Amino acid sequence: MRIGIAGAGLLGRLLAFELSRLGHAVEVFDPAPDALWQASGPRAAGFTAAGMLSPVAELESADDTVFALGLRSLQRWPQIVAALNQPVQFTQAGSLLLAHRGDEGAARRVLDLLRHKAPATHAPEPLDRAALAALEPAVQGPAHAWRLPCEGHIHTVQAMQALAATATAQGTRWHWGQTVTRLEAGRLFTARGPQAFDWVFDVRGLGARDTTSDFGAPLRGVRGEIFWLHAPGVPLTRPLRLLHPRHRVYLVPREGDQVVVGATEIESEDRSPVSLRSTVELLAAAHSVVPELAEARVVHSETNLRPALPDNQPRLHTEPGLTRLNGLFRHGWLIAPALVEQALAALPAAPQPRPAEAMSA
Repeated sequence: MRIGIAGAGLLGRLLAFELSRLGHAVEVFDPAPDALWQASGPRAAGFTAAGMLSPVAELESADDTVFALGLRSLQRWPQIVAALNQPVQFTQAGSLLLAHRGDEGAARRVLDLLRHKAPATHAPEPLDRAALAALEPAVQGPAHAWRLPCEGHIHTVQAMQALAATATAQGTRWHWGQTVTRLEAGRLFTARGPQAFDWVFDVRGLGARDTTSDFGAPLRGVRGEIFWLHAPGVPLTRPLRLLHPRHRVYLVPREGDQVVVGATEIESEDRSPVSLRSTVELLAAAHSVVPELAEARVVHSETNLRPALPDNQPRLHTEPGLTRLNGLFRHGWLIAPALVEQALAALPAAPQPRPAEAMSA
């Protein structure tokens, strides 16, 4: 089929990668200037995310649907990364929940909730100091720790760029600098007029506020803030979450001696730079977890808005000639592969992906 995709964020790139791999003629429309990460200016929310793949930890605020989508996506990510034509950092060495002495009450509330929601096979595993030191010797501050063994993380900037590059090599055409103003079954509209396709996908995130009738509720933006730290010699191998009474602070290691520090969500549509309060609170919390970060350098800070619906659940709407997918909230990288898989399964006579050996040949 000839397929048009509105939006070149994470969902748009995954769709382009999968659909072009299946042999469809794919065209993607997006207002961004190109497929690359930009140090300043508007960017897709997928670039800003830290890339935690945490189906169990997210059960604090998510439900069984997100949990199941997360587990399926964790099966899909290694297959996707292996098929990309550029290297992408992906690990599945678990993650850690941490709490300082005095914050036991906040930690107990979260742990009780996770144990209630998660299957026993995925329940948090308590770690003593010796076990914590063996896993993450740089973690010195917290008095309490728990391991979530099934979780992982992915380098989001590398993955976004590799998805676009691989889709391009498979024949995808990209229309950068073109905003899709509206869609309907088999057609999308830009300033250059309507374009006809056999099937259209709407994955514009907050750019799709005009389609709320399909989801039964309005979209909203949820602010996220992150810092990139350059921390040579600080050994971290897995994501860390500090169970703080007021917010969740996470630290995610990346190649090149980098650590991403952020908080999960702020109910605001403000796109302005990171505030002084956030800077002080997040970096102080990171330092309290890993004291060796005292000499790390802040090389970049970033804010962005993630699209969410009132119940913070994703929506997949399909009708002949049109699929809309939105509302991934803070779970984008966790659930996107499984949602794309569901969206493609709804296409008429969807063929199976070519075997990896045929692709390489």
